[in-house]
Amino acid sequence: MRLDRLWLNSARRRLARWLMDEVVHTPAEVILHPSRTRLQWLGVFTFVGHLFFAWFWGHYLPQPYENVWLRIVIACSGLLLLLPAVTRDLHARTTIWVFSLVAWVQLPLFFSWMYWMNHGNAVWLGSMACMIVIYYHLTDWRLASLGLLLGMGISHLTAEPDPMATLRMATAADHLAVLGFAWSAALLLGASSANLRRTRLLNTLSTIGVLAHELRTPLATLNLLADVLRNLGQQDMPESKRRRLEELAGRLQGLVKSMHRQIDTQIANAQLMRLPRDATPIQAAELVHAAVSTYPYRSSRERDCVQVHIQQDFCFKGSKQLFTQTVNNLLKNALHALAAASSVPTPGSLRIDIGVHRGRGRIAVTDEGVGIVHEHQPRVFEPFFSTQSGAGSGLGLTFCKNVIDAAGGNISLLSEPNHGTVFIIDLPLYPTP
Repeated sequence: MRLDRLWLNSARRRLARWLMDEVVHTPAEVILHPSRTRLQWLGVFTFVGHLFFAWFWGHYLPQPYENVWLRIVIACSGLLLLLPAVTRDLHARTTIWVFSLVAWVQLPLFFSWMYWMNHGNAVWLGSMACMIVIYYHLTDWRLASLGLLLGMGISHLTAEPDPMATLRMATAADHLAVLGFAWSAALLLGASSANLRRTRLLNTLSTIGVLAHELRTPLATLNLLADVLRNLGQQDMPESKRRRLEELAGRLQGLVKSMHRQIDTQIANAQLMRLPRDATPIQAAELVHAAVSTYPYRSSRERDCVQVHIQQDFCFKGSKQLFTQTVNNLLKNALHALAAASSVPTPGSLRIDIGVHRGRGRIAVTDEGVGIVHEHQPRVFEPFFSTQSGAGSGLGLTFCKNVIDAAGGNISLLSEPNHGTVFIIDLPLYPTP
């Protein structure tokens, strides 16, 4: 009995961990396998397919309640997916809302309505089964489950004067068997596909972390070489050569220190899907000052261009280590933007403001660099998307967003090309004693 209780408790913990990792914390993929061509073909298929079935079910194999005008309206909704404003950026909020609305109206809502109206005949029973599988193939399985229940519920309330009659029909054994099999198969495939995509991303990130860690070995050799040069400088030789050796040793060790910081950054970024959930009270001003003072600047000019302004300090809960890495990522991106600009950085070219705005703590990182073009701005928080022309891994801002989301906050940006960028972090306040 004791072993049974232990096994049961272990299984319960594993189930709770799976639910938190796969259902709660995993971001929803509204458009599965997003591509402009796929979205356009979906729009064409919606338009042509509904017009075809308007003729097929209306004239060739007539079905009760088939309505050609309703079919035309549903078909025309597919044309929204062909608009350049929708297909230009598949991760824009407008695209996601248009796609979700078109998919939900033409699949769960329309198919369920026709299913109820036709009293679940063979044609619409089979059509419902196909619709369930297709819907789960288009969007995240959690969103598909919610959309399916919502569509069936709304359509049932509006389709039949006698809801109890249609409900008895839908709960018949044959209907339950067919629809239950289609739903369980679609749910299993959708959840397993999401897990496979997440596993592949984790494997890729783990490989990046291992490669970054392996770079420490040659860096240790460079550090030893710097020590050798410094020891040579202690021997009897002209003062000019001694200063030159000291300068060279200092540069090598500065480079090694900077590379170690970059390796720590990449290893932390590689853990963006497995972030620790520890949370302790953090003072924003202390966090920012510590990150700014220990950052490995490439020159004194870089160090001098950074200024911290505290309008009002605040406390929030999160992982101090992860938030330090978050500030480092934002500093690195801002300094890179300043280096790419045509003007020379001056004190205040990179500014960090700390304050309270509308009841939430705010940290704003502002640079006067090259800015981000408007079409790239909605994608900067995506994994592996970088605006640095091959110089970045595309994981830094994704890591920042995940850390801030885990603390109950949010990060946004305002940017104008050739005028600079502002990253704004808003966090829930934590009361201090």
